[in-house]
Amino acid sequence: MTTSATPSHLAAPPHAAPQLATDSEELSEDDLAPQSTPHHLFNVNNSNNNEEEEKEKKKKERKEQKKKEKKEKKEQEQREKEEKEKEEKEKKEKEEKEKKEKEEKEKKEKEEKEKNKPKELFVINPAGSLYYNWLFIITIPVMYNWTMIIARACFEELQHNFLIYWVILDYSSDLIYLADMFFRTRTGYLEQGLIVKDEKLLRDRYVSSFQFRLDFISMLPTDILYLYYGLDYPEIRLNKLLRIGRLMEFFTRTETKTNYPNIFRIGNLIMYILIIIHWNACFYFSFSKHIGFGADDWVYPALDDPDEPAFGKPMRKYSFSLYWSTLTLTTIGETPPPALDSEFLFHVVDFLVGVLVFATIVGNIATMISNMNAAQAQFQSRIDNIKQYMQVRKVSKDLELRVIKWFDYLWNNGKAQDEREVLRYLPDKLKAEIAIQVHMDTLRKVRIFADCEAGLLIELVLKLRPQVFSPGDYICKKGDIGREMYIIKDGKLAVVADDGVTQFVVLGSGSYFGEISILNIKGSKAGNRRTANIRSIGYSDLFCLSKDDLMESLLEYPDAKGMLEEKGRQILMKDGLIDLDPANIMPEAKELEEKVNRLYSTMELMQSKLKKILGKYKVTDKTLRCRITDLERQTGEEVEDEDEEEEEVKKEEKEAEGEKKEEEKGDEEEKGEEEKGEEAKDEEGKGEEAQEEEKKDETTEEDKK
Repeated sequence: MTTSATPSHLAAPPHAAPQLATDSEELSEDDLAPQSTPHHLFNVNNSNNNEEEEKEKKKKERKEQKKKEKKEKKEQEQREKEEKEKEEKEKKEKEEKEKKEKEEKEKKEKEEKEKNKPKELFVINPAGSLYYNWLFIITIPVMYNWTMIIARACFEELQHNFLIYWVILDYSSDLIYLADMFFRTRTGYLEQGLIVKDEKLLRDRYVSSFQFRLDFISMLPTDILYLYYGLDYPEIRLNKLLRIGRLMEFFTRTETKTNYPNIFRIGNLIMYILIIIHWNACFYFSFSKHIGFGADDWVYPALDDPDEPAFGKPMRKYSFSLYWSTLTLTTIGETPPPALDSEFLFHVVDFLVGVLVFATIVGNIATMISNMNAAQAQFQSRIDNIKQYMQVRKVSKDLELRVIKWFDYLWNNGKAQDEREVLRYLPDKLKAEIAIQVHMDTLRKVRIFADCEAGLLIELVLKLRPQVFSPGDYICKKGDIGREMYIIKDGKLAVVADDGVTQFVVLGSGSYFGEISILNIKGSKAGNRRTANIRSIGYSDLFCLSKDDLMESLLEYPDAKGMLEEKGRQILMKDGLIDLDPANIMPEAKELEEKVNRLYSTMELMQSKLKKILGKYKVTDKTLRCRITDLERQTGEEVEDEDEEEEEVKKEEKEAEGEKKEEEKGDEEEKGEEEKGEEAKDEEGKGEEAQEEEKKDETTEEDKK
């Protein structure tokens, strides 16, 4: 008990508080009850310390809770972010999967469509080279059948000796015929300017045509009849001759494609004649066989004649028959006379065919020769007319010889044709393309046209005119008015002095001159005059571009016109041939006339507008007076006499009549003038209409009064 009775002023330090608290906790309540007041104070201090510690613990706990809550929030946010990212990833994966599935579906659909779609046919253009080459291929079996079937049928040795070759050739030609039928089903045709590529339409068109029937008949298997008649009857294949249409089509297309149509026509005609003679020879031999060889002098001689054994050979049989057919069809007639009636009939038919053949030969050859010489005959007629004119006008022999030599040069060098006359039947686009290929390179050599628009160059190319000059001809002389520019295509030109002998410069192909004089550049010291003498040394070919053609083309290209004029000024400035003083630059007469006409037209427009304004002023003045009088009457004021108003109206009418008379006099004077622009006339009409409107307004006002 002595330890507990400590003085009251002694207080436990703060660091001893926990130990004291534990000691007090170990004591029971009974032991503490009888304690004195100092003990009680000590316990109070302990309790305060405990409260502070609890508060601190609570604060720590709160802080820890807050930290935990923050951590939990962060963890939740991270979880939410992760979940969102996962969801986004899943969405993206789903979208990608859906896209892939859609793409796969689209691919499958496309593949199915492509499978279901009818494949594009390989359609042959009837105007193309493939079609023409196929015509050449199909022509070979047609010619084979037309020449060999009749020969094998009439000459038996020909059929027996080469039987294997004939079988191969026959069935190979049949295969080509069959391929031709398939080829026809793939041959397009034009409908509304486009090639039809529909398989059904192409097939239906071919099947419904007459040519299909002929092709079908030509493909009938008549060779089966060989089993019944034997191999000695090749005439059972005569149905193969129905493909002659292909042969004719090939010849017509070749005639249009070749550059030598007249020579081809002559060769084609000779081929037809030879085929006719060949067929007639075969008919003659078979007819002689029917009557009997050697039965008379008209038929083919006997085959077993010991004096002439050569007539039994196959080559002699064909050559003799061909000779007889040629003599008969050409109506020469140096053959033995017929003896039998059938021979007479055969001979008469042959003569009639021969007359027709001979007439066609003569007529066709005459037309071909005339067509071949048409250009020469036309050119010769020009020379004859000029010769006749020079003889009538008594032109000197030297000049006449120069003219004839000039014509000879044109004809010998193929320059007698007029390009515009030759190309006039072509459309403008084809003309332009031909002109571009022929003349564009020469036009681009001119430096002022080097950077011009393509459209302007095309128009200028179409307007280039070729000209040919003889030796010693002057293309231009110093002081002449420049109306053309020239581009040298071939030949040599010399810039000579006034004596025509001394040469300053020689111009060759690709050179040009006269381009400045046709531009009318203001300030040019030479104006539009030529500044040099240019003479042709030999025969020279030039392209000429006139000033009118250039200006006509430049109307639609104003920018190009300004550019050309600027280039021309630069060239003149380099050569020192331009005057830059504006006082010395005189405007052209046409420009002055245009300016005067414009001023005149603007003055007339102003006059008409003033007249309209005055007319409206008078109308408004009259209406105001009428209103004022009405108001005065309503108010009871004194109204001016109507006589005064009538006098004013009469004065106005007199003034209007005087103006009319003056206008009529002016119209009569204007009619007497010759030079008056169309714009001025149109504006005068407008002024008259305005006056008529004023008159109508005045009359309506008078009627109202």
